[in-house]
Amino acid sequence: MSATRRFLAERGHHVLVAYEHDAPAGFVTGVEMTHPDRGTEMFLYELGVDERFRNQGIGKSLVVAMADLARTLGCYGVWVLTDEDNAAAMHTYAAAGGTDPQKQTMLSWTFART
Repeated sequence: MSATRRFLAERGHHVLVAYEHDAPAGFVTGVEMTHPDRGTEMFLYELGVDERFRNQGIGKSLVVAMADLARTLGCYGVWVLTDEDNAAAMHTYAAAGGTDPQKQTMLSWTFART
């Protein structure tokens, strides 16, 4: 099964696509994550806007739409990770109402693909 099919088949995985004049302009993906002691939140997994359509508010609209979906689904919040030096992402998320409550560190493990 392809990664796309697997993502779309999973309950709690979401993809929103923006179109401009019938052409796909951008997308955002989100994953509902449920914690045993806090409930469900939405992880904004990826945001992408085609170069031809950047700086037109499409990214902000997609983020707002994902936040609205999360609220509708009963999530208590939305979160996203990005690099502080990614000016476009920082601007987009702030314009959509996102805030940086504190400095955090991300640790990761990388495995070979099978």
